[in-house]
Amino acid sequence: MANHNVIATKSFAFAVRIVKLYQFLCQSKQEFVLSKQILRCGTAVGAMIREAEHAESKQDFIHKMAIAQKEINESIYWLELLQATELITKEQFQSINTDATEIIKIITSIIKSAKTNTQPLPLTVV
Repeated sequence: MANHNVIATKSFAFAVRIVKLYQFLCQSKQEFVLSKQILRCGTAVGAMIREAEHAESKQDFIHKMAIAQKEINESIYWLELLQATELITKEQFQSINTDATEIIKIITSIIKSAKTNTQPLPLTVV
């Protein structure tokens, strides 16, 4: 594997977990409002990272990564709300929140690095 894009891989795996959580909430809990919110933002993270891979400029790259950062932060909010309202267990929350927290830390690091790097960025995040 020549180019292994860690954040793209992690955000895709997170999106898969979010889709499965959405299915669980709809089928087992008959919850359709909060589940749609977490589905929207939880899957948007990886989509924005994919867009950033083909950004038109360094500023466009930073902008798309910042949107991904906002989406993962919103995902964490909905996960906290789902746990607080007992729609997911503490264990379920901790498992998926660990992934979300790792993703937001990586994205934040990428954004900081991109802002301070004076070199043009390769548009594939490694």
